[in-house]
Amino acid sequence: MARPPFQVFSGRPFSFEKRRGLLLLFLLLLVSCSAADALNGPHRVVAVLDGDTIRVMRDGMIVPIRLIGIDAPESSKGDGEPGQPYSRAAKKHLAHLVLQKPVEWVSYGTDDYRRVLGVVHLDGVNVNLEMVRAGLAEAYRGRPQPGFDDSPYRQAERAARQARRGMWAQGPRYVSPYEWRKTHP
Repeated sequence: MARPPFQVFSGRPFSFEKRRGLLLLFLLLLVSCSAADALNGPHRVVAVLDGDTIRVMRDGMIVPIRLIGIDAPESSKGDGEPGQPYSRAAKKHLAHLVLQKPVEWVSYGTDDYRRVLGVVHLDGVNVNLEMVRAGLAEAYRGRPQPGFDDSPYRQAERAARQARRGMWAQGPRYVSPYEWRKTHP
C-alpha cells in the first residue's frame, strides 16, 4: 500500500510530552508575532501628508500610517483650493514633532486605504495625543477600533477646547473635519 504524498509522521500518535511541546512552541511563536506587531520601530518618518497621516520607512519599504484616535483639519485636495482652517498648522506641527525622526507605533489594523491605523510614539510620547492636546486635532468621532481606548483623547480634547488652543480658538465658527468632508468632497 502506497503512503499518501503528504504524510509527514510515522502514523504513531504523539506522546503527551510531544503534544505539550508542540503546543508550547506554537504559543511561543504566536506571542512573539503579536509582540512584533504590537510595537514597530524605531523607524524614520519620511513624510507628513497632513495632520493625521505620515509615511515611515521600514525595512526599505514605505509604510503609510493613519494616526488612530484623532481627526485633524482637512488639507486642500485640489490646486488653489483652500483647506480647512488650521489644516496647515496641524501638518506643520506634526512635521515638527516627527519628520525625519525615529518613531515606534502600536498597530490597530488597517483602514480602507491600506494605511496602518496606529498610535505613534516618539521617545515614549504619544504623538496622536499630543496633536489633540495642541488643539490641532479632535478626538475621532467614529467607532473606535477594537482594543483601542479613546478616553484619553476625549479628555485631551475637552482641555484643549476649554483653553481655546489651536483650532478651538474659532469658537462657534469651528467645523469638525467630518462635517467639512461632507461639504467639500
